[in-house]
Amino acid sequence: MTLPTRPLGSSGLHVTPVGFGAWAIGGGGWAYGWGAQEDRDSIAAIRRAVDRGVNWIDTAAIYGHGHSEEVVGRALRELPAPDRPLVFTKGGMIPDLTRPFDEPTRNLRPESIRREVEASLRRLRVDRIDLYQFHWPDELGTAIEDSWAELARLVDAGKVRAAGLSNHPVPLLERAEAVRHVDAIQPPFSLIRREAAADVIPWSATHSTGVIVYSPMQSGLLTDRFSRARVERLAEDDWRRRSPEFRDPRLGRNLALRDALVPVAARHGVTVAALAAAWAASWPGVTGAIVGARSPEQVDGWVAAATVVLGPDDLDEISRAVDRTGAGEGPTQLAWSRYRRASGERP
Repeated sequence: MTLPTRPLGSSGLHVTPVGFGAWAIGGGGWAYGWGAQEDRDSIAAIRRAVDRGVNWIDTAAIYGHGHSEEVVGRALRELPAPDRPLVFTKGGMIPDLTRPFDEPTRNLRPESIRREVEASLRRLRVDRIDLYQFHWPDELGTAIEDSWAELARLVDAGKVRAAGLSNHPVPLLERAEAVRHVDAIQPPFSLIRREAAADVIPWSATHSTGVIVYSPMQSGLLTDRFSRARVERLAEDDWRRRSPEFRDPRLGRNLALRDALVPVAARHGVTVAALAAAWAASWPGVTGAIVGARSPEQVDGWVAAATVVLGPDDLDEISRAVDRTGAGEGPTQLAWSRYRRASGERP
């Protein structure tokens, strides 16, 4: 199956509007795990995504303390070389393996970056990482200029093809850009977390930087079958139990928004999950959305997001639902902003 693609900024990479997110397939037993996960189900999900036309996978060294990368590497080996998707990964979060549920250290020291890239190459079983991203800003006092210069050297050495930043605010993007072009940025972005639309996404659009957003379904909240009962059934080591979005008062508002999306999704013949991902991927300046899956069936539930076209009436209805339910924070008026640009009207 073939899906449309979009250029990832000026990197030379072209990606489908949705990509396979490999956070949950890292399994449980660490600070941000999703509970137990069978590797065979993970590999089957990756294969289904590739079969359905998805051409990129996003993972990270911290997911399952390397386990997600290992599973992705196994899946890649099982695919014919021409069918293998692009592989994006992230580094800079260093766990204490003797205390797996402690917060990882955000370490972007140059020597640590180089070790992490080499370790990711081994786990992924690839010669070059298509996009390598710093997961979070450094907390040890390392200047972004020093970290970014090291990643630029790894690009020059052929170990990394494109370089990106995840969860970095505009001031750090500016400082990195002064050293070497930022090929891509990865912010959180969903109908519930919309803050990136006010700063990071517009900055990227003016700098030819690709934007791949994560958690467009807000970690499962914006899916058809999620419920309060589902929250209660989450594994004890599932990080979502600690998230304010999964507790009242936010949980009630978020589920009300999910319910309001049902008629829009029905008009397009897709799931709420696909609609939520399509909304995120349709925002001006967004290249693609990372969508997680733990089974082939979950992939089938959201892959239609790559081809859903949301019209002005859809976008207005969704914006009104956000306003009515009070879910989340950040800009909502996508349809109105498009109208203004098309008509030449100044905001």
